[in-house]
Amino acid sequence: MHIADNLELIQKISTPSPTKIVLLVIDGLGGLPNPETGKTELETAKTPNLDQLATKSICGLTDPVSPGITPGSPPGHLALFGYDPVKYNEMIGRGLVETLGIDFDLKPEDIAARGNFCTVDEAGLVTDRRAGRISTEKCTELCRLLEGIAIEGVKLFVLPVKEHRFAVVFRGEGLAPEVSDSDPQQTGVMPKAAKAQRATARRTANIANEFIAQTKSILAKHHPANMVLLRGFSKQPDIPTMSEVYKLKPAAIAAYPMYRGLAKLVGMQLLKTGATIAEEFTTLKQNYADYDFFFLHIKGTDSAGEDGDFNRKVSAIEEIDKALPTLTSLKPDVIVVTGDHSTPALLKGHSWHTVPVLLYSKWCRADRVREFSETTCIMGGLGRFPATQVMPLAMANALKLNKFGA
Repeated sequence: MHIADNLELIQKISTPSPTKIVLLVIDGLGGLPNPETGKTELETAKTPNLDQLATKSICGLTDPVSPGITPGSPPGHLALFGYDPVKYNEMIGRGLVETLGIDFDLKPEDIAARGNFCTVDEAGLVTDRRAGRISTEKCTELCRLLEGIAIEGVKLFVLPVKEHRFAVVFRGEGLAPEVSDSDPQQTGVMPKAAKAQRATARRTANIANEFIAQTKSILAKHHPANMVLLRGFSKQPDIPTMSEVYKLKPAAIAAYPMYRGLAKLVGMQLLKTGATIAEEFTTLKQNYADYDFFFLHIKGTDSAGEDGDFNRKVSAIEEIDKALPTLTSLKPDVIVVTGDHSTPALLKGHSWHTVPVLLYSKWCRADRVREFSETTCIMGGLGRFPATQVMPLAMANALKLNKFGA
């Protein structure tokens, strides 16, 4: 059954109930073995609380999109929320979710793009796609400089997001989102020109390239942030909310704007939270009585993996494990722990590898997995399955799905 039909089916049989679900997403959770030890970051980390939870759960491995496909963060999360990551990712660009995540009042006709401040050398080649992860304060300062860019007939908003990330919103008539990225997604090459992917987007592509050209001049003396890369041109789509599909009252706990934007897009209430792992778990405890579904997102594991820092990723996983009793003490009816994709430190980026998942409920059929890791989860009762099926399984284990058929 196609997932579009599956959402329609779930919407027909979902039912409100007092049971509660917590979806803990450890961003970039999956890894690859350290050549010296033969163990992944998750297998290296000391995780007594996750391991104990695994012994009472049913476990497996998920494919965020499909085997062999390396997912970005938006499709990886859309799949976990039960939305077809291919169909809906075409509607949802990185620019949209970044902009929504910082609570910008995006108009239906606006086009949003996600930006990176980056470093280029004298030859114009990208040497660092993240400009050394400049501070959010520096990002804010640079965005103010770029706010002065004027392009005839278009109003521009240049908005700081976090560290090297910013969003740019183009507001004007005759704009369309079908524009390719200028971000080459690698170093040692020139930034790409933004290109129209259909005739109606030619004006938008020209405006984007004019914006990039002006930023190059303005930022020339601001090394390491002396250039920008744009990607994820998009506008507001019309998609069903989680409340409509699942009959849930959902809330999101996420420190990074992009993930807040994704959650807002599918109808979750955004909860104010601190940036640390402990603070996010505390936010869950403080708001636990008010919602029946929580999306709890942890970013540090992904950042460490992208930086190629194996040990920092291990430390982040161990910090999550130490905070886990705050969650389990609340005794949710269903707990799901997984990731949106794998980010092995060995590869310094997202990868196509499957992602460990555990699902706990008192109605689950627990398997023999005794350690939460990549190598043990493949032997779990869930086996290997599409990430889009996580939500139906969570709903079923929370007794929130009626019988299908007579």
